[in-house]
Amino acid sequence: MFNNAQQGANMLQTIFRLPAVKSESGYSRSTIYLRISQGLWTKQISLGPRCIGWPANEVSALNAARISGKTDAEIRDLVVKLEAARKAVV
Repeated sequence: MFNNAQQGANMLQTIFRLPAVKSESGYSRSTIYLRISQGLWTKQISLGPRCIGWPANEVSALNAARISGKTDAEIRDLVVKLEAARKAVV
């Protein structure tokens, strides 16, 4: 049997393309990239030469942080943790 960490690492991850991220977050394309530059949104990942996306769990976590009223400083900390967790999965 797998423990929870192994199950999480083996679970299928959903990647949202930009239209889905816009729909899920309510942000426009320019606002998403502004938030990235401000450290308030995770950086996109490359899916190919002309294809990018964001892990669905990161979009959900960032939306939940906004809904719960987290400050920009708290969201920046969350972004750092989410991006660090990407490296830990491999």
